[in-house]
Amino acid sequence: MASFSFGAGNAGKLLRIPLYAAGRLATVVIPRVRDRWVFGCAVGIADGALALWQVAQAAGERGVWLTADAAQDADAAARGIPTVRRDSWRGFWETARAGVTVVTHGFGDVNRYAATGGFVVQLWHGIPLKRIGLDSPETTRSPIAALSPVLRVLYRRTQGRIRLLPAASHLVRGRLESAFGLSEAQVPVTGEPRTDVLCRGSALARRERARDELQALSGTIEASQQAVLYAPTWRDGEIDPAVPTAQQWHSLLEMLEAHDAVLYVRSHPLGAGAYTPPVPTARVRALGSDVLNDVTPLLPAMDALVTDYSSLLFDSALVPLPVVLLAPDLAAYGARRGFYGTYADVSHEAHAHSWEQATAQLAAVLGDDEERARRLDAARALSAQVHAFRDGNSSRRVYDAIRIGIGDSA
Repeated sequence: MASFSFGAGNAGKLLRIPLYAAGRLATVVIPRVRDRWVFGCAVGIADGALALWQVAQAAGERGVWLTADAAQDADAAARGIPTVRRDSWRGFWETARAGVTVVTHGFGDVNRYAATGGFVVQLWHGIPLKRIGLDSPETTRSPIAALSPVLRVLYRRTQGRIRLLPAASHLVRGRLESAFGLSEAQVPVTGEPRTDVLCRGSALARRERARDELQALSGTIEASQQAVLYAPTWRDGEIDPAVPTAQQWHSLLEMLEAHDAVLYVRSHPLGAGAYTPPVPTARVRALGSDVLNDVTPLLPAMDALVTDYSSLLFDSALVPLPVVLLAPDLAAYGARRGFYGTYADVSHEAHAHSWEQATAQLAAVLGDDEERARRLDAARALSAQVHAFRDGNSSRRVYDAIRIGIGDSA
């Protein structure tokens, strides 16, 4: 069952309006230091924020990472990153003083009450397939329907604080401009810092490093074994309709055994499904956010991806990986969330409606070289559409854009 929904989250925002107002007054009088940076990320010390941190630190910037808990403190300390608790008074002060604020999900990545002002960099956390932000009614859904228009106005005003939101390509730029209500100048095509890890070094080195990390996290996987990542997306508080039945598990386990494969289940950080096989097996392993906060660096360890509407579809195209699309609720999900373009634009063929179909398609990917090659070609074609850069230097381009932006706003 998911642990968060837009409706519940928006209700909480309305209740916190007095705190936002007090914070806004404070940021009017607290002077910001142009070259002081704060970083935050909803999933921890990870994602594009970590990639940009590394570039900024190498360039000599002064910065601090705002953390949510002791686990994030420990992770940051292991990387030599100074931290302050996000929701503490010092977290408020650091956010209020920062000239540059870097987030990956929303203003709550840092101290949300002090985020007004300064140069806000919203890195986002993946290329959207499903509609997001202002393009989706889910974003401003409220338990009280009459409040949704008010939330929409507030959301647009809040996103207007963003000074820079990097895009992976011109195609993606249009989606982000629309979703966040930003101008073309605010959404430069630089590539995504979060995917630099998929482009640096040789393909063999990336795979070896990722396989080593995968084994350290989830147990032994032989070099000859194939690894499959299953990543269902978040359904805003609804039960995941793709959890296999006992019979579907049985067929899936038989197929994994036949192809000497391991299935890694990556539930969305905001939700979880009951992905526990009915019998003990080493063929299915959890790889949730409690095990790993950012799965992107591990994509080169995989031999195939099974997903529905996740942005990992676009990330995996950089590897590239063959993809099986399992979307049992396509009509309902599309009606509620909507897509940029159509689902057929990325599926290029009949998607699987059930685990029976997905298992058959996955068996073909794992056991038929011709089928695997065909799907790899589709992944490369998708990558050419959505990724303007594959050189591993997107973080540097974003950093340079920030420095230019700071100079322009001084």
